Amino acid sequence: PADLIGRTQLLMDLVPLIVQSDSTRVVSVMIQDHYVVPKVDGVTGNHHNLSHHGQDPAKIQQLKRIEAGILGCFDSLLGQMKSKTETGSRLLDNTSVLFGSNLGNANAHHARNLPIFLAGGGFKHGRYVAHKEGTPLCNLFVTMLNNMGFETESFGQSTGELSW
Repeated sequence: PADLIGRTQLLMDLVPLIVQSDSTRVVSVMIQDHYVVPKVDGVTGNHHNLSHHGQDPAKIQQLKRIEAGILGCFDSLLGQMKSKTETGSRLLDNTSVLFGSNLGNANAHHARNLPIFLAGGGFKHGRYVAHKEGTPLCNLFVTMLNNMGFETESFGQSTGELSW
């Protein structure tokens, strides 16, 4: 359980294989720390407790180390999805990959301003997009579903599609 980054990397390594082998076309991964101190150099607290850092610079620095490791695993996933092909195109071109958090500010338990990455799936990428405060994340799900050919006007608490 303490090898949070190693376990995350193994999960990320499985995703391209699962998709490429057509075992499923929907994969959901939740990264959880199991309330143990992860094996990350310079880290002495568990991920969850460090996310409630109270603006303590030492805790924030440890949190950055953990999250940099997790983002490195996500980068590895995208690299694998770019390098593998399916029906003559990159696996990433045929797959939408969403990566994010349920909290925009874990320290205050705010579920606003969520950090969300969207890769692949034929979307126009390579930029930061900020939406009006209060825009439901479900609007992104509507956009993703419509992009995949599942025409819908709503999903959960959505108010429509996102545009960018």
